[in-house]
Amino acid sequence: MTYQIDGPDDTAAIADIASVALKVGRTLMECGASVRVIQEGATLMARGLGANYVGMRVGYASLAITVEASAKAFTLMMPVGRHGMNHRLDMAVRALASSVAANGGRASAVQKELDRLVRETPRYPPWLVAIATGIACAAFGRLLGVDWLGFLPVFAAGAIAQRFRHEMLHRGLNVFVVAALVAFFAATAGGLCAKLVGSGSVSTAMMASTLLLVPGVPATNAQTDIMEGFPTVGSARAISVAMVMVFAACGIWCAEALIQVMS
Repeated sequence: MTYQIDGPDDTAAIADIASVALKVGRTLMECGASVRVIQEGATLMARGLGANYVGMRVGYASLAITVEASAKAFTLMMPVGRHGMNHRLDMAVRALASSVAANGGRASAVQKELDRLVRETPRYPPWLVAIATGIACAAFGRLLGVDWLGFLPVFAAGAIAQRFRHEMLHRGLNVFVVAALVAFFAATAGGLCAKLVGSGSVSTAMMASTLLLVPGVPATNAQTDIMEGFPTVGSARAISVAMVMVFAACGIWCAEALIQVMS
């Protein structure tokens, strides 16, 4: 049953609905969802909690929502944290929004469940992500023409670079600076190691070692948002993707210069 708002605390109740719905939208955005999914998740949550009308503005760095119930409305704005990718949490929050939309609930209970999902949804351990990233870089390197002598150097450089990136982002460093530093480290390590083992594809090995920096999900979301009628957020995402690639290219260029000097 849908939670009915009625009584002297209507305004506070509507504010709670707006807060929970907006936190759903923020969590989905930080998990890498498209604008359409963000709006749908927040709207389902607000309506399931008793709102009659829901209006939402999605920006790259902030979200705003207006909910109306019992002839009263409340508007709330909330900043968005670093955009990332967390498919498990994304799907768990979507399931929570769908469940509340179908069965109703109270904002306080739903808020606790949302906090629990954010806190307890399992993540793969960093070491496993690093190994998988290294394997992916090495496999793509083979597709790009890296010989077998360069396979292990690319794997090692990609894995260590991913661990390096995870630590820097966890410490709150600027994402673009991190892209440049990781590109420089990965290209230098991959290129030097490939050269030491006698690989004939040193330049390709350097490029393959930095493939972990390719922002595939943000690039896809940028295209999806623009095509679905959200050009502002889509353009912001596209610019962010371009900036990551520019800083990564600078890191690779510095690595190439260093290796030439050391040759």
